[in-house]
Amino acid sequence: MPVPAIRIDAVTKSYGSFMALAGIDLEIAQGEFFGLLGPNGAGKTTLISTLAGLTRPTSGKLFVMGCDVVGDYREARRRLGVVPQELVFDPFFTVREMLRIQSGYFGIRGNDDWIDEILARLDLAAKADTNMRVLSGGMKRRVLVAQALVHRPPVIVLDEPTAGVDVELRQGLWHFVKKLNADGHTIVLTTHYLEEAETLCGRIAMLKAGQIVALDSTANLLKRFSRRALRLRLARPELALARGGVANDAGWVEFGFESATEIEPLLAGLRLAGAGLEDIQLGEPDLEQVFVGVMNA
Repeated sequence: MPVPAIRIDAVTKSYGSFMALAGIDLEIAQGEFFGLLGPNGAGKTTLISTLAGLTRPTSGKLFVMGCDVVGDYREARRRLGVVPQELVFDPFFTVREMLRIQSGYFGIRGNDDWIDEILARLDLAAKADTNMRVLSGGMKRRVLVAQALVHRPPVIVLDEPTAGVDVELRQGLWHFVKKLNADGHTIVLTTHYLEEAETLCGRIAMLKAGQIVALDSTANLLKRFSRRALRLRLARPELALARGGVANDAGWVEFGFESATEIEPLLAGLRLAGAGLEDIQLGEPDLEQVFVGVMNA
């Protein structure tokens, strides 16, 4: 049986009296596309920093492809590529020079063919000889992705990789990352764009106050924690509000339901009351509903 791509055993991290991580147990299999979600301050970045060896856990152990992050740091770091949330770069080098230097950190020589491929896949080829300090924020973020991939790590952690990236660049990035995942790379994603996580991630963990409060496949989370929505536009919406409907900003009245059998009697009652049905929509459950429900529980 293959070792997990990531294994986290009872990890805590405290800063004085503040507990940033309060006993995290998590296992991510090789080849997964895994989502790590949570509000600001939930512990996501602390967990990633600890996994990358930038911060030592107060207690517990972390492993990347079977290598102890503390006890076998060098090998664990070779197996991990991290795209940080912050735009950290050296303003004195071009994009290509940065990637060659990053290759050198891992003792890799003659890496230009792979660097060229990364540049092409991330639409950075035209910027290869451009100094880092003149790039836009979105392009700098792409260079951070390229740096994380330059040593071909089997496990890639993306911490808010599309923050500040426009829609076209974002789509190109996800096309490349999905190909990496299809080729066998394990991807761990943190993002505030919940629609990205819903589309890309097969399994999701949600963090709150340094603890995992939900962990399941994306499909199961959608089934367990969210309801479908019936949206009605009515001539007399107050009659629907009196029956438990909720008005939204777009002028619709919304009802949540578990089964389609709930819809017919509701519509019949509104028709008899003279509510005046003008339009109707059915909304599928989404990860935002799940996230809000879990965080408010």
